[in-house]
Amino acid sequence: MNSLVIMSLVGITITLLIYGGNFVFRELAKKYRETFTHAAKVNLSDMFLFIEPQKLFIFNMAGMFVFFLVIWTYSGAIILALILVSIVAFLPPYFYKYLQNRRRKLFIKQLPDALNMVCASMRSGSSLTNALEVMAQEQAAPISQEFSLFLREQRLGVDFNDGLNNMLERIPELDFKLVVSGMQISKEIGGNLAETLERLADTLRRKLEMEGKIDALTGQGKMQGIVMTALPIFIGFILYHMEPVHMMRLFTEPMGWAVCAVTAIMLYVGYIFIRKIVNIDV
Repeated sequence: MNSLVIMSLVGITITLLIYGGNFVFRELAKKYRETFTHAAKVNLSDMFLFIEPQKLFIFNMAGMFVFFLVIWTYSGAIILALILVSIVAFLPPYFYKYLQNRRRKLFIKQLPDALNMVCASMRSGSSLTNALEVMAQEQAAPISQEFSLFLREQRLGVDFNDGLNNMLERIPELDFKLVVSGMQISKEIGGNLAETLERLADTLRRKLEMEGKIDALTGQGKMQGIVMTALPIFIGFILYHMEPVHMMRLFTEPMGWAVCAVTAIMLYVGYIFIRKIVNIDV
């Protein structure tokens, strides 16, 4: 009788755990899907990349599943595969941030030539709107996309300053803020806008040249940060092939998981410190 009661309690407990785990898993999966699709829609639309978020989510899940199978098959440690897949699941926001930063840098790099083109058009007798239209047609993305959207907003009745502020929200760079402020001030109080834009273009070009020199001088330090961060991982990979039995304890025992976590944190902190040292703002 006691055995029957114990077996019944164990069965009920297992059933409740399975039901509760299934409910929690479904809620987490639903939350992750909503967060992923919303972030993809917002970030990709800001970069003028019109990709269906639902399809991107399906590709993401398929890639994570394949990545899980590869790690599990190669290492034989399901815990390691789950940890790495969990880390990969949180990488899309950082990938969006990387794409946005690269796009903004390209925008700032194109800005001096675009401003000179606007100055030349205005000095030949064109209005500011016509000069911006010519520039948007001749320049490549992303600057052509941003100013084309600005011009479409103008045709729909959006105020000139509001249109510039909207573009500044999409490209929150200090260099572009200087250009927007100059255009807004010249528009309000009058003056030679072409000359103002020409001076801004020259200032930005000199700043970009200085930043290029600084990047060239600090390139060795940045590469050292990458090498020093990747070196322990490379050594661990070599040791795994030399002593797979001993190295497998890092992935199959709690103490090994703690060592991996502490190592990953220390590598990340060291890489951040090196980046801070070699990152010089102009």
